[in-house]
Order: sequence, then structure tokens, then C-alpha cells
Amino acid sequence: MGETVTPARRGRDTRRARAQSRAVKYPYIRRRLQPVELLSLEAVEIIEANAETILQEVGIEFRRDPESLELWRQAGAEVQEERVRIPRGLARKLLATAPQEFTLFARNPERNVRFGGDATVFSPVGGPPFVTDIEQGRRYGTLEDLINFIKLTHMAPAMHFSGGCMCEPMEIPPNKRHLDIQYAFFRYSDQGCEATPETGGHAADAVGLAQTLFGAPYLETHPVVLGNINSNSPLVYDGRMLRALRVFASHNQGTIVVPAVLAGAMGPVTPAGCLAEILAETLAGMALTQLVRPGAPVILGSFVGAISMRTGAPTFGTPEATQMIFATAQLARRLKVPCRSGGSLCASKVADAQAAYESAHTLLPTLLAGVNLVTHAAGWLEGGLVASYEKFVMDADQCAMMQMLAQGMDLSERGQALDAIREVGPGSHFLGCAHTLANFESAFYQSTIADYSSYEQWSLEGKLSAEQRANRVWKKMLAEYQDPGIDAAQDEAMRDFIARRKAVLSDTIDDE
Repeated sequence: MGETVTPARRGRDTRRARAQSRAVKYPYIRRRLQPVELLSLEAVEIIEANAETILQEVGIEFRRDPESLELWRQAGAEVQEERVRIPRGLARKLLATAPQEFTLFARNPERNVRFGGDATVFSPVGGPPFVTDIEQGRRYGTLEDLINFIKLTHMAPAMHFSGGCMCEPMEIPPNKRHLDIQYAFFRYSDQGCEATPETGGHAADAVGLAQTLFGAPYLETHPVVLGNINSNSPLVYDGRMLRALRVFASHNQGTIVVPAVLAGAMGPVTPAGCLAEILAETLAGMALTQLVRPGAPVILGSFVGAISMRTGAPTFGTPEATQMIFATAQLARRLKVPCRSGGSLCASKVADAQAAYESAHTLLPTLLAGVNLVTHAAGWLEGGLVASYEKFVMDADQCAMMQMLAQGMDLSERGQALDAIREVGPGSHFLGCAHTLANFESAFYQSTIADYSSYEQWSLEGKLSAEQRANRVWKKMLAEYQDPGIDAAQDEAMRDFIARRKAVLSDTIDDE
């Protein structure tokens, strides 16, 4: 039996379609809201002093990368085997050459993004091995899924940056899939993106593919990819990550230095203790980029959460994690480098109330904190193990709302609406006044997911949940995807690069 479509539903669908047809890709956010600074000056100085103590007394291990150890030795650090003890103030001094703000250049110049200052950039979930949707359930990700998420990100108004690998294409051998991933980002969207940094070789391939597309001289003065470099918390950098960091920095490409510190596991159980560890690790990693190439763009990153003291599983959206998001952005501003944090993080297995609450308690503080790059802003489920089609569009809807919030209150003549108040006067209503008729279509944000109808209308139209409505939205978005196109010669050159590299790579990941 066919679905009942009521006149009210038809009218809402028409209005929503009109709103979507008018929608353009939003430029990255320039916040008109002053960032919230949660910590007092005294608290910030305590955390900074503790981080310097960690660097000088405990040190950081730089494992299996003699080149990084030699750079630190030449800079004046104490190097004993793989342990590097950095004198108080040295990392901060080295970091002074890093840009306070920088632009990442996209294939489409209209989609360039800026990191630092008053800019906030939303990017989707990155890294899950699994994907899920209502019909097929939880399953391993494929290249088709990855391309779908790239297309959805390309279409979503408030996804300003394609980010990193939204899901791993598990059917492709692990030492070759980075090439297919990077090509998919460059081919199916003209936004900026991250590169794949699992090893130095992978990073070199990403840079090589970018050079094929943009030209090697262009990359020397224009960052076109970001490499996400994770420390091995607590207080360790692995050789694979170090080699990838050195590749990106040496080619003037951006790096995001990100400790993955979950309080109670990779960090102390207290937020202040975790923050000191995060700051120590990021200072060491960011300073290394400047030893490789002074002036190389770098972002201070954090991935904050805690573990359940009952199960050991990660938790998100907690008060302690919120405190660390605010503090991370505040610490980055004092260092005069861009900040990456937050997102729409949750531990829930499905797009339910837990997912919504935990994500909201991460996303809103991230915006208010003044974070510059918001990763995992759409699609994250199950502690980052799963990329969800439905949650992607639910989160993207929330990101668009955050974009409206960040614009601040309209205090123009239109916003003050005195003409409307004069026209209506006491005791009447504003539904039919000239100001309302002139502005009603754009007056309020129109959600692509929420249902504001009466119970009776909602019942007649199938009693759809938000997740079911989101299922319709992402399918519609994919159906309406418009290929940005690419120069045939550039496309052929990238494909040739990939074929040549795959011919010499083994299927399993090595250390290089």
C-alpha cells in the first residue's frame, strides 16, 4: 500500500525543497561570538608549567626514528636512547615560527578554508572501519561507502572540509588503500581534505598525488592537505607517525598533532592532569615540525574523553571532556596556533537519545570554545568505530544550526524590527504584518530532519522517527549529487601515479 501524503506534508516538503534549492555551500564560519575561556589565568599558567615540567623531567619517547632524535639533539634537548628531555621553554620557543593562521587550498578556490583566528571549520567523521545504515546494518566499510560519504560531505551545506577517511575501504589491501582513498577525495569533491599518514611512505604517496594534481612548485607555497599525526599516549611518538610528520612538514603541508588521551587510560583521571599531558605531547610534536621546516603550518589537536570506570569503554559528552575542550582551545590561543578538537562524539551504538545528547554536549562547547578545526562533526557512532549514514545527516543539520548561532544576533534595521512593532501595536499579532511577510522564509533556520507537525499529521505520515527521516535525506542527497568534474589530463595523471605505486607496493603495511 502506498504512503499517505497529506496536504500538510506536501506543503512542508515543498517549503523544505525550496529552502534546500536556495541553499548554497556555506563558507567556513567566521565567529561573531567571543570564545568562552573557562580557565582563569592562574589555572592556565599551572597547566603550562606542569607541561614544561613533564617535557624537562619525564621527557617524550621518539621511537624508531633516528632523524627526529638528531633534530632534537641539535636543538639542545637531552637525548638518551629514544627518550628526549626538552629544556623548559625550548619547545615553545621553537613553535614561535609556526603560522598563527593559515589557508588550506582546495581544488575549488571558493572552498578554501582558513585555520586559526575567528575561523571554525566543520569536517566529518574520520577513521571508522565499520559503517551502518537502517537497511543494511553494521558492516565493514567499502570504497563505495567512502565515496558516498565524500559525496554527502560535498553536498552538506555546513561541512566546509572533507576531512579524513570517513570509513576504511576494507576490501582493498591495507598498504595500497591509501592511494584509492586519496584519489577518491581529490576526484569526487573539490573541497580540501586530509591525507593518509599511517606511515612515512603513505604520507609521501599522498604528497606525490597532490603534486600530480596541483603541481610540485604550488605545494611549496600552498598547503593542500592536512596530515593527522597521533602521539601514542602517554608520552610516546611512534616511528611511523614521526616519518609521516616529517614528510608533511618538509613539503609545507599542514599537520595536526593530536594526542588521543582518554582520562583514566592514556591519561590521569583528572582533567588538569590530562591537559598537562596533552600540552606536553602537542608542544613536542608541533615543535618538531618547526625543526623540520620553520614556518610549516601546524594545528594543536586534542581528542578528549574518558573511560568508564565500570567497563573500561570510552565515554564522551561528559562534563570533564567539556572542560578539556574549552581548555585546549584556550591553551592553543596562548601558543598562537590553530586548534583542532571536539565534534559530534558519542559512545552510543545507534542514532538514539544517548547519541544526540552526547554529541550535543560535545559540539556546542566546541563552537563556544572557539575551536578552529572541528573533526568528527558528522556521522560518528560507537566511539568512532562506526560511520553512520543517518547520523551523518542528523549531525550535519546540527552543524548548520551551529553556523547560524556563530553569526551572532542580527542588529541591523531589519533585525531590530521596530517597523513591525509600530505596525502591529498592542494586543495584535505579527503573522500578517509587512515585516513578517518580507522575511518569513529566511527568518529561522529550517531543519532538514526535525518534524514540527501535530501528532495527528505525524501519525498519518507514517510516525517516522528522526533516524527514518534522516534515511530519506541522505538518499536524496546522493541522488542529487553533482559531480564537480576534473580535468581529464589531471585525472589520468593521478590514475597513472596510483598504478605505478601499486605495482611496487606489497599488500601488508610495513614500517616505512
